[in-house]
Amino acid sequence: MMTTNANGIAVNYHLEGPDDGPVVMLSNSLMSNLSMWDAQVPALLARRYQVLRYDTRGHGSTEASPPPYSINLLLDDARALLDALKIASVHFVGLSLGGMIGQLFAVRHPTLLKSLVLCDTASHMPPASLWDTRTRTAENNGLEAMVPATIERWFTAPFRERNAVEVERIGRMIRKTDLAGYVGCCRAIQVMDQTAVLSTITTPTLIVVGADDFATPVASSETIHCAIAGSELVILDDAAHLANVEQPEAFNGAVIEFLDKH
Repeated sequence: MMTTNANGIAVNYHLEGPDDGPVVMLSNSLMSNLSMWDAQVPALLARRYQVLRYDTRGHGSTEASPPPYSINLLLDDARALLDALKIASVHFVGLSLGGMIGQLFAVRHPTLLKSLVLCDTASHMPPASLWDTRTRTAENNGLEAMVPATIERWFTAPFRERNAVEVERIGRMIRKTDLAGYVGCCRAIQVMDQTAVLSTITTPTLIVVGADDFATPVASSETIHCAIAGSELVILDDAAHLANVEQPEAFNGAVIEFLDKH
């Protein structure tokens, strides 16, 4: 892992793969870190992509700043990381919060993107009271209090029953999230409404969603799909919110097939 200064904070990242390979930038979900992509990296490297993973502000080993944040701020972090690493363009793959960043990336900086993959995400997540409740719980009881409900949202019951070791790994990842980072990103999501600007996206776009995702349901992905001309939509069976963890082979197949075309 490496750290560099980007947009005024220390950003943790990992860059691996052939120097001459197209760069795939992976952006994590709320309450996760770059290790959420562990099942994707070998498949991407096997196709000779260069893989850039990074921890979102206040997540993993990336520095937190006082909340609130905005999706614009989180996008500026990602853009500044590319500038610091002298990377001219990327295939951007974001899940949940990462997908929200990706939507705005394609609106504001389309020339930096070869393609866009939006996974288990949404362009708007009401009601605002939901985020007040979650931040209040975290502030009063710590991130530990967020683990049970989050695990239930992120994975189907059969997966949780069969994969106790993986579920516990994800639980540790949630617990390690910085409180300020969590609250800051919750506030960013709370005020986000990007639906109206989706129609301006011209970057080739793939949308992937778990059929059983109740956090950002299929309807949210369909809204994005309908708004972005020429976009593709893939719905993965037997997967909830972290579809890349629950169904890695199907997820990797869909994403790599798309990336290879662009």
